[in-house]
This record gives sequence, structure tokens and C-alpha cells, in this order.
Amino acid sequence: MTVSGTRARLTGSPDLRPWVALVAVYLLWGSTFTGIQVAVRYIPPLLMSGTRYLLAGLLLYLVAGHEGSWRRFPGRWGTPSRGEALSAAVVGLFLLLGGNGLLSLGEVKVQSGLAALMFATVPLWMALLGLSLKGSARPGPFGWLGVLLGLGGVAVLVDPSSGGHLSLISAVGLLSSAILWSIGSLYAQRAPLARNVLLVSAVEMVVGGLALILLGLATGEASHIRWAHMGLSALIAYAWLVTGGSIAGYTCYTYALKVLPVTTVATYAYVNPIVALVLGWIILGQGLTSATGLAAVLITLGVVLMVSGPALARRRARGRLAPLPPS
Repeated sequence: MTVSGTRARLTGSPDLRPWVALVAVYLLWGSTFTGIQVAVRYIPPLLMSGTRYLLAGLLLYLVAGHEGSWRRFPGRWGTPSRGEALSAAVVGLFLLLGGNGLLSLGEVKVQSGLAALMFATVPLWMALLGLSLKGSARPGPFGWLGVLLGLGGVAVLVDPSSGGHLSLISAVGLLSSAILWSIGSLYAQRAPLARNVLLVSAVEMVVGGLALILLGLATGEASHIRWAHMGLSALIAYAWLVTGGSIAGYTCYTYALKVLPVTTVATYAYVNPIVALVLGWIILGQGLTSATGLAAVLITLGVVLMVSGPALARRRARGRLAPLPPS
């Protein structure tokens, strides 16, 4: 136990740092949807995302290099084994090239709050995709109810008769973004990755960033950069995505995940879209319609049930199996 931990135990004061980190994840990752919306007005989405992650990955690699080498990697900076480097690269391609690349493309036409709601379906897709994997927990009654509610919220956003604002093409693109992010997350849970999570994340961001840049150059995005119109707002948004969204947000998430229960940290999935909706309304002047509100309630409630469902089921099982009190 550390000296600070001993002191906190003696004084009886709780350690608030994990909770501060979790609140930071709520705000930092929730704000990235607004940052992307501002940045893609001046920088094409693939090049914006690619340079953002490449820069953040290189900076994180330099910082993480001072914290120790990778497992089995000699030297200060370390060189990953072929298997671990390949695993990190695959995760980076699914999460960043596929997941964040499609999200950034979608935010060219879709409001940031709506994009955040669609991306909030990640836990739902992870549950459905996990059914085909051995050892994966089944959703259970609460989880399945959450899946149905979440998909119902998506249907509200797409259905024109409900006043939704998403075209079918935009909805498919954003849902594909969430599905690819889910696949990458499921693979990362089983892949042979190094124990230094900061260095693993750095490699994922460098590989994903380079892939996004190459794809952006191949599709001619370089000629669409609006250099003459790029103002302070675009630079601030881009800098925030690199520092706040990528480096600080991931570091806070990693720290909170080490200390707090996984189900507690997973609450970011249904807080982020609420933060994105509020920031989109305040900063970008995006309207909040009744359809958006209904979809937000359905998707958020669905993710809450999906994340907390296993814990509720275990609690009910313990209650049923609890021994009878002595008479």
C-alpha cells in the first residue's frame, strides 16, 4: 500500500481521484463529438482523424516510454514482439480506421448529438456480437430488453414519420462505425497485447492514424482542406481532440478502469451522448426535437440496462439463494 493510500485509510477520507478521472471521461469523450463537428468543417474527415491520432499516438509513446518498457521488451523505448505489434495494429485499424473514420465521415452531414446517440449503441452491438464467442456473458432478460430499447431509439431517429433527422445512408454509416468499434473492442479483450496499456494505445493510434491518412490521401482529401478559411475555432477543436480527447481522455479512462468496477466505468457509454447533445445545443446551436429526446431516452435506457443487467441478475440470484435466517 502506498503512503498516500495509508494516509487516506487512517484519516477515513475516500480517494476521490478515480471518480474525478471518471467524470473527466464523461466530459472529455462526450466533448469529442462536438470537436469533430467543428474540425471537419475545415479539414476533411479522414485526414483530420488520421493526423489527430498519429500526433496523439507519437506524443503518448514518448510519455509512456518513461513509464517502463513493454513486457519482454528490452530497452527504454522497447520494440514490440511481432505478435503483440500485429494485435495492436489490428485493434487500431478496427477502432480508429473503421470506427472513428466512419464517425468523422458521418459528422460531415449529421449533427454531433445525433452521431453520439448512434455511437452509444456500441455496448448493444458488443452484446450481440459476443453471442458467437466462447466464454462471453449472455445479456440476460435485462440485457435483451436494453437491446430492444436501444434499437428502438435508432428506429426513431431513422423513421421520417417520427420527425427523425437521419437518412438511411447516414444511419448505416454511423451504425457501421459502432459495429466496427465493437469488433475491435471484443478482439482487444482476447488479443495478446502487452501489459503497458499506454504503449499499446500509442501503437494503436499510430497505426490507425497512418491508415486514415493514407486513405484520405488516396481519396483526394488533401485538395479539400480549407486553408484560407481555417480560423481559431478549427485550431482549438483540433488541438482539443489531440490533447483532451485522445491523450487525457484515454489516460483518465485507463486509470479509472484500474481502480473502479468495470460496470461503473462503463457508465461513460450512456453519459457521453448526453454531454454531446448539451454541447451541440450550447456551442453549435443544434436543436433538440421531440424525436431526438425520445431516441436519447430509449438509447440511454437501453445501454443502462445492457451495462448493468449482469450485475442486477447476479444480485437477484444471490437474493434467491440466500440462506434462511435462523428462527
